[in-house]
Amino acid sequence: MGQNFTNFAFTPGVRHAQEHYGSRAAGERMENGPDRFRLSDEERDFIGSLDFFFLATVGSNGWPYVQYRGGAKGFLRVLDDQTLGFADFRGNRQFVSVGNINDGGRVALILLDFPRRERLKIWGTARVEDAADKPELAARLSDPDYAGWVERLVTISVQAFDWNCHQHIRPRYTEEEVVADIEHFLSLVAPEEGCERCDS
Repeated sequence: MGQNFTNFAFTPGVRHAQEHYGSRAAGERMENGPDRFRLSDEERDFIGSLDFFFLATVGSNGWPYVQYRGGAKGFLRVLDDQTLGFADFRGNRQFVSVGNINDGGRVALILLDFPRRERLKIWGTARVEDAADKPELAARLSDPDYAGWVERLVTISVQAFDWNCHQHIRPRYTEEEVVADIEHFLSLVAPEEGCERCDS
């Protein structure tokens, strides 16, 4: 099997739906597209700029589970061109994602940049390890400025990825982004020092 995202996303049921709704030709073009599983600088920069993502796992009972993961910008690290990783902190102690990963390992990530209206989908296989057992990896994935207790480390082997259409992504901005934009705007319209007209 190649590592085109359609090999993971286009099941027989999906292909049947494409036939039914008239998009099978477009689906076939995607299937014949390039295998995309090695992260380039474009993906690395995009991932490093984000402070959240959505992580989907599947339980042994077949039910999916989607979790919001947040942290400082760049907390999801690109370890190499086929591997992602993040530190898992002490949380609500339910361990749904951890248990699902331990059961099967298959995950999907959706990464969104609302201001730029960009979306990246990643299919992968994940592994959970105790931070105490992997001190070097823990150091690479930890943020010294974050006070949380790192209990586990999650690494994801990228199987495929796809940049998704920006349609219906509404721009949303954080307070930090709004403040930065206002300060930038004010710097452009601020009066020049020593300008007689501006001082009057």
